[in-house]
Amino acid sequence: MLTLIVLTFALAFITLLMKRFVHSKYVGLITLVPFTLFITFLSYIPKVREGTNVFFKNEWIPSLGISLDLKIDGLSLLFSLLITGIGTLIYLYASSYMRGHVYLHRFFCYLGLFMGAMLGLVLSDNLISLFIFWELTSITSFFLIGFNNENEESRKSALWALSITGLGGFFLLSFGVMMGSITGTYSIQELLGQSEILKNHSAYILLISFLFAAAFTKSAQFPFHFWLPGAMKAPTPVSAYLHSATMVKAGIYLLARFTPVLGGEYEWNTTLQIAGGVTMLYGALHSVFRKDMKSILAYSTVSALGMLVFLLGVGTEKALYAASAFIVVHALYKASLFLITGVVDHSTHTRNINELGGIRHKMPWIAVAGLISALSCAGIPLTFGFIGKELIYEATLHYPLHTIAMILTVTAVVTNVFLTCSGFLVGLKPFFGKLTVRCAEIEKPEAVLWLPPLILAFFSVLFGVLPILADDGFVTALAHAINGKKIDQHLQIWHGVNRALILSGMTIGFGILLYFLFKKFRNPMRLTERFNAISPQNIFTLFVDKFRVFAFIYTRFFQNGYLRVYLMVIVIFVIGLVGYKLFEDVPLHVNTTGLSEFRVYELVVFLIMVVAILFTIRTSSRLTAIAATGVIGYCICLIFVFYGAPDLAMTQFAIDTLTVVLFVFVLFKLPAFLNLSNRAIQFRDAVISIAFGVLISLITLQALVSPADKEISRFYAENAYELAKGKNVVNVILVDFRGFDTLIETIVLSIAAIGVFSLLKYRASDEEISE
Repeated sequence: MLTLIVLTFALAFITLLMKRFVHSKYVGLITLVPFTLFITFLSYIPKVREGTNVFFKNEWIPSLGISLDLKIDGLSLLFSLLITGIGTLIYLYASSYMRGHVYLHRFFCYLGLFMGAMLGLVLSDNLISLFIFWELTSITSFFLIGFNNENEESRKSALWALSITGLGGFFLLSFGVMMGSITGTYSIQELLGQSEILKNHSAYILLISFLFAAAFTKSAQFPFHFWLPGAMKAPTPVSAYLHSATMVKAGIYLLARFTPVLGGEYEWNTTLQIAGGVTMLYGALHSVFRKDMKSILAYSTVSALGMLVFLLGVGTEKALYAASAFIVVHALYKASLFLITGVVDHSTHTRNINELGGIRHKMPWIAVAGLISALSCAGIPLTFGFIGKELIYEATLHYPLHTIAMILTVTAVVTNVFLTCSGFLVGLKPFFGKLTVRCAEIEKPEAVLWLPPLILAFFSVLFGVLPILADDGFVTALAHAINGKKIDQHLQIWHGVNRALILSGMTIGFGILLYFLFKKFRNPMRLTERFNAISPQNIFTLFVDKFRVFAFIYTRFFQNGYLRVYLMVIVIFVIGLVGYKLFEDVPLHVNTTGLSEFRVYELVVFLIMVVAILFTIRTSSRLTAIAATGVIGYCICLIFVFYGAPDLAMTQFAIDTLTVVLFVFVLFKLPAFLNLSNRAIQFRDAVISIAFGVLISLITLQALVSPADKEISRFYAENAYELAKGKNVVNVILVDFRGFDTLIETIVLSIAAIGVFSLLKYRASDEEISE
């Protein structure tokens, strides 16, 4: 399975190199990549349906407990089928919708990388590898959302999405590290057996807080929701793929995956109920005030994601089963409506529903797909949406606490009324009624554009008429995975006349009334514009602006261009931190009786160093200062020789000589000395220098009387040859035992070298020089 994920990434990069093929008439063949993956995952349905989890063991860094283990169960299988199945339709759709775009090869590369990252995320059975794939989804979605990079709004939306989801990634990493430190494992499968330990741990609140922060940012929960409507600047295939079935549901996947481990507690359920309830109401309400089809769908997606979080928060078996079904319901009708919006925009060059109407005559198959998808969104009988909506009402009505059950039910009903209206605004309004002047001359779209949304609409009807196909195929297995144990419940078309059916009928009726009310408004946004000042996006923007001002002031103060200031800040920080720990935690005991007496040649070297230091700090000549500094370095070399460290002496000698030579070479390129010092500055520097020298002296003297633990040095000496096959212990420590440290240092030096090279190659224009 890991090979398939790696091949997905590899084929994505290969697509980037196949520009001629991608821009040819054979580009549709690229659809075979996700379709092959979809067929592969379909083959696992029989095993998962029987309750068998399929594991793929792949060691990566076993010493740290990090692996690339993959697991296929009901949860990961359904998400994999959505990723690859809807991905296949998106590839097919994009091959026509994006035809002729100069960067089409980049688009399919980004799309392939995103698909591979999502598959890795949902299949990972290790917290660290899950985090890595999580971050890859954020990075690849950044490129997809900002694909139209000439557009400033696209770039801004991509940055917002990356910033918000990247913040969530930090909290996910914190969550993973804490889980590993508490349980001693990063394996998600092994964490299932330590649920009680985690729930009873003192850090439980902090754990779920980190998890919620990661999930809420990725799944656009209030108040982090605003990045998702902004991401509608992306091409329609991106919106359909990322924001209906894949990326935005990654947060839902995360919550669902850890529900058996951390769920069921009061703090877990209450937080998810409140966050999900607020989000679903907020998104549903805002969706009916929009006139742009993609904006309507964006806010209705926010609402649907809130609904899923809400159901996970309710936490009963009925609620988890309802969430399992609604994941599929929403993916089918929302992806279809997004694709339909793209066709309408592609043909009419507008997404404003006030300018659209009667286009069913020009695109009948698109109208059929829109009608079915809107009916499924509304929960009309014989669509899968009807079954999903009844399950939601059953879950809220049967909540154990009667008062809370009523509140939950009212919240769900109001949300579904607004979602019914928004579904009709997108799926019905553009296609029915009188043909507008703008739509009179449009041409019928080609089959590649209307076939994918029609296929999705077909499955909405198929699963609505024959729910056993979805139930036995994946919904029951998904519910089992989320609940952590078997759920004795099944999908049915008819449950008899009960409260859920009555509420469903009321939802449809009020939704239709609301539709006829809002479709007449020309500009309902003016009703909400008065609240823009307190909207989460404006608040976040204000915070970012203020933080940018703070960063400017902070940077101007500390990074002012003077090396002497940088060194001073570093030294003061070291004095404060190390000095505090030394005098607070270490029983200071200085014993000078064990020190050897000064020998004559040592005293001579010491006096030479003192004289050289005085020359260095008092001279006004750079050449004299460099020479005096070189003298200090050579004196240190002699001290190393006196105390039996000739290897350090030779190293110091080589470095000091090279440094002096380099300084002399660049001496004549530097500007003249700036005499900025006064007595106050000299006194300040003297105090800092003396304090630092005293601190280092005290640490050195304390080290002489402190007991030495030579266990680590003995380990290196004993194992350098046995484990690393090296006789030079120092080299072995640097290359093998401290390999990561050396690798990071090499990367830092490489980045610095690239930066220096770019500065050397840069040639400023005359205008920039004049400025």
